[in-house]
Amino acid sequence: MKFQLFAVAAVSAFALAACAPAETVTTEPAVVEEVVAEPVIEEEVVLPSTIVDVAAANPDFSTLVAAVQAAGLAETLSGPGPFTVFAPTNEAFAALPAGTLDSLLLPENKDKLAAILTYHVVPGQVMAADLPATATDVATVNTATVSVIAAPEGATVNGAKITAADIAASNGVIHVIDTVLLPKE
Repeated sequence: MKFQLFAVAAVSAFALAACAPAETVTTEPAVVEEVVAEPVIEEEVVLPSTIVDVAAANPDFSTLVAAVQAAGLAETLSGPGPFTVFAPTNEAFAALPAGTLDSLLLPENKDKLAAILTYHVVPGQVMAADLPATATDVATVNTATVSVIAAPEGATVNGAKITAADIAASNGVIHVIDTVLLPKE
């Protein structure tokens, strides 16, 4: 009987405990971390180096670069510009009459070489899309004019074909031409 009484007492205790008011359990509110996006840092678009650097990096312009250096124009064409350069290739220089290039590279012909090279440079940045549809005379850095046209059969400057256009540099643009332009004397 003692055992039954103990069992009844135990069951009664559990029953009372079940009927007792529940303990209030407080919990901290869940911490929600706000995701903050990292600031977007726009990368600066870095154009290739100056016109002289771009030309020097291209083996097709080694003669032009040598001529620019011999004429003392490397610093000018590395300046702020902007410039548009109609750049003859090595093949264009090789097509000059025999001995012409060698003569132009002599120190005593520095001014003549500079005049020829600046005849290939137009102040400002003129992209291929900006070339006129009809022949237009454009002043060069040496003050003479060249005739530029963006004809359907291909863009030309004084009849020299532009074989590659819009080579970007930090201080302008290069258009490759297949002929050395010679100003009228």
